[in-house]
Amino acid sequence: MTSNFDFLKTDFPKLYDHATQAESLVYSAPRASCFYARYTLEQAVLWLYEKDNYLQLPYDNSLGALIHEQTFKDNLSPGIFSKIRLIQKVGNIAVHQQKNIGDRDSIHLLEELFHFLYWLSRYYSPKGKALGEIPFNPSLIKKDDPTAEKSLAELQALEEKLSQFEEINRIAEARRRQTETQLQAALAELDAIKQHNQAVPDSHDYNEAQTREYLIDALLLEMGWDLSDHHCREYVVEGMPRSVNKSGTGKVDYVLWDDNGLPLAVIEAKRTSKDPKIGQQQAKLYADCLEQKFNQRPIIFYSNGYESYIWDDQHYPPRQIHGFLTKAELQRLIWRRKERTPLHLIQLNQMIAGGGGRTYQLEAIKRVTETYAQKSRKALLVMATGTGKTRTAIGLIDALIRAHWVKRVLFLADRSSLVVQAKRAFNQHLANETVINLTEEKQIQAATVVVSTYPTMMNQINQFETHGRKFGSGYFDLVIIDEAHRSIYKKYRSIFEYFDALLLGLTATPRDEVNRDTYQIFNLEQGNPTFAYELQDAIAEGHLVPPKGIKLDLKFPSCGIKFDELSPAEQEEYEEKFTDPNTGQLPHEINGGAINNWLFNADTIDQALEALMELGLKVNGGDRLGKSIIFARNHNHAEQILERFDLNYPSYQGQFAKVIDSHDPCAQATLDEFSNPDSPISLAISVDMLDTGIDVPAVVNLVFFKPIYSRVKFNQMIGRGTRLCPDLFGIGADKTEFLIFDLCRNFEYFQQEVKRNRAETRR
Repeated sequence: MTSNFDFLKTDFPKLYDHATQAESLVYSAPRASCFYARYTLEQAVLWLYEKDNYLQLPYDNSLGALIHEQTFKDNLSPGIFSKIRLIQKVGNIAVHQQKNIGDRDSIHLLEELFHFLYWLSRYYSPKGKALGEIPFNPSLIKKDDPTAEKSLAELQALEEKLSQFEEINRIAEARRRQTETQLQAALAELDAIKQHNQAVPDSHDYNEAQTREYLIDALLLEMGWDLSDHHCREYVVEGMPRSVNKSGTGKVDYVLWDDNGLPLAVIEAKRTSKDPKIGQQQAKLYADCLEQKFNQRPIIFYSNGYESYIWDDQHYPPRQIHGFLTKAELQRLIWRRKERTPLHLIQLNQMIAGGGGRTYQLEAIKRVTETYAQKSRKALLVMATGTGKTRTAIGLIDALIRAHWVKRVLFLADRSSLVVQAKRAFNQHLANETVINLTEEKQIQAATVVVSTYPTMMNQINQFETHGRKFGSGYFDLVIIDEAHRSIYKKYRSIFEYFDALLLGLTATPRDEVNRDTYQIFNLEQGNPTFAYELQDAIAEGHLVPPKGIKLDLKFPSCGIKFDELSPAEQEEYEEKFTDPNTGQLPHEINGGAINNWLFNADTIDQALEALMELGLKVNGGDRLGKSIIFARNHNHAEQILERFDLNYPSYQGQFAKVIDSHDPCAQATLDEFSNPDSPISLAISVDMLDTGIDVPAVVNLVFFKPIYSRVKFNQMIGRGTRLCPDLFGIGADKTEFLIFDLCRNFEYFQQEVKRNRAETRR
């Protein structure tokens, strides 16, 4: 035997090459060895996703997302995930942090890689059950390799060169091309191999105890902690109950110290196979002893390396946390114990929210602050589009900052245009705070508010800088989810699970239509959000205007199916696929071919445009169509609508109508121009970009030129027209209504009523 990885040669030759590369560098270049161990892990994970269709592809391509996908974790034998996580973390530290990486680290990581690859071969190789017990043998590692250690810059360049970011897209495309027969055959073949291998019990010693200890070290290192101080580990305390220890002393597994010599946190470490919660009481007793000695109560953690819990027992009950906190984050928690103000004593700033008779915004903020004050860390606001969800959130942030409850805030939206709009609102109403758009700006250190899309933040979570992770679990004190619903949580749940922060969800979806799972995310009973102010409330109180419908019979080829007649699984599929801003994917449609033929028919488009130009609400004394949005099926459909408009209405010289979608790199500039009441652009033909969140009060006509399958999305789109617009039709002639041209019988599909303005039949 010449290598610890000889068992890979026959069935996994590429993994053998990568693993032996890591093995050859253990002593001569330990930092590079750790990098190649992580790279080998990445290759093995990609192999699993390619071969095992049981594994669901995540919504992000990073290694972190791949290994944390729930089906991936469920597929592993007990104890294997902690090894995978350790290889990933130490590999990241080796490439991105100026921490000392020695052969102790590279040997340990190589052993963890050995155990993981043994598991892979044991369960996925055709001859896995015959593998037998193979112990890891450090004596097989060569010590005379002359290879020089690589610098951080060299490793980072190598990391970029060997990036497998696009590989998961190739795997996803290959899966999409599989027929159902091919899929079932592949699953059956793999199941047969697994069952064959599992017929013989796996007796391999995976050395879990060692993994747990080293994993906790890695978690602390990536948060910037220096563990070389002998006071960090096995710290002796006095004052333990004699019933626990007759000597009255104890040894704390880890103590994290402040620069002033006071304890910031204690960590009680349990074996990977044990539930970490059994360490809660012991950790509390250690905290009691340290508080008695230093007159400062530390934050309590207990962990088995796989699961960790935080307990600031002066304020909150224990809760699960993704890892540990940085020194600065712990200092902030300790400082807040004395400095934060009870929220009911904070006067709300009505220049931000609640002014102009919008007292419901103050009530919304009050409900949220009461929730947080009662030690609940999650809240959900249901507020109709146009009622000021963002301003309400900004008013809440202002109060929480002044009360010293939060220092940093993360605001998440599902598309770049909404992030741009949110940043403008924050800059306007929180002028004294620094706000950055993470999709465009990378210098985050001075920022109080970070606004970002979900995918951008997903990528940033696993980013490292020389001091450690770019974002620790405690970096943000408040995370706000714009348009919180089940599909967002399902795709991006790792963001909300990673940050140990107060959580606020915002949604315009009526409370009775918010998914049950969404309420569960916020620990609420179905139908009972933290606060609700819905469309009819806002219309009745004069804060929004109502829609009126234009009935047109353009012979849309509907099959009469209603949303409520779909099975729960079909409803869920339609909601998730139709609200996905990245893929624009649509579910399988009944009569889909006929629908497309109708949508793209030139005569259909001409009739729709004629109806809008004749019957739509006008401005400038009735001389010009008011601001209007056509919701198109896709980019090609939008382009064809624009082509037909310019052909039929040449007098506008191509300045009246524009396509606004993600295909145009200048789409944001076009949207800004459309939003200007004095702009010549009166008709926006939108594909997704204007469906949600865009604030253009002058919009008076909406044309639904596509079938909508998501009730959530449908209500959001209606909200594009509900905002007030004073003096729109002249001095004192305010906007009092807006028109909906529902060309695809969406109201009928959702069985919703809209007051009819007038009827017009087109043939």
